[in-house]
Amino acid sequence: MAKLPDFEALAIFAKVVELRSFAAAASELSLSKATVSKAVSRLEERLGARLFNRTSRRLALTDAGQKLSERAARLLADGEAAENEALAQSTTPRGLVRFAVPMSFGIKTVAPLLPEFLEAYPEVSIDLHLSDATVDLIGEGFDAGLRIARLPDSSLIARRLCAMPRYTVAAPSYLKRYGRPTHPMHLADHKCFGYAYLSTQGAWHYTNASGEQASVRPAGQLRVNNGEAVMPALIAGLGIADLPDFIVGDAIASGEVEVILKGWKQPEAAVHLVTPPGGPRPARVEVLADFLARQFAKAKKR
Repeated sequence: MAKLPDFEALAIFAKVVELRSFAAAASELSLSKATVSKAVSRLEERLGARLFNRTSRRLALTDAGQKLSERAARLLADGEAAENEALAQSTTPRGLVRFAVPMSFGIKTVAPLLPEFLEAYPEVSIDLHLSDATVDLIGEGFDAGLRIARLPDSSLIARRLCAMPRYTVAAPSYLKRYGRPTHPMHLADHKCFGYAYLSTQGAWHYTNASGEQASVRPAGQLRVNNGEAVMPALIAGLGIADLPDFIVGDAIASGEVEVILKGWKQPEAAVHLVTPPGGPRPARVEVLADFLARQFAKAKKR
């Protein structure tokens, strides 16, 4: 099996040729003179040819060195250009952000904010992927995603953007017909709507002010994989739902549904921006995170 070229030695050789000095190359590359000398010697041994004729006062390329020097110089220049381009990408907001967002939150909350973001950052593009399923950011090549839940332990880097309360709710017509539950365990005797991607695997968890905990796995006639899809049946009085504020908040405010179990709290959830592990976020992702955090904070104050 062929070995990879010794790119480091070739780059060091090119720098020695450029500066006509081992000492000057070592100084510019922040290496010891011995390291520079060993790299050139390593390259000569690999190629089976002397690259320099050296005297105490003069450093001259051999014929083999002359032929290699042009290619080595191009290699060094291309490497420096690639590194500078990558560095610019990471420090200047530029390029494509592949962004995975839950369906309803993306349509109702994120999408309306994007025109302002794209206007502010004309060199950034967004590929918005909408799905309530938990996306494999690394495996599917996403730069970032939003998760609305209590985050499990993972290797992903998370930034909390805002709180996202959940409410257990029912329509007044349902409560009038079937009664109002006052304890989470009463939900087992009621018609409840299910959500396929619930992070707690179908269980609803509650805690009251005295520290009592209760968990229930309610059942009913309808199970969905998108929270918005449950709203017509919920408002029609066909069952009880457990939904985040961005889906059910307006219906609570209008009186179409009522919050029940007010003396009980659910585990605190939040909107998190998550990114793959491995170094700082690129500038294009960081400015998107900052922008969303600012917008969500403004919306909370209104």
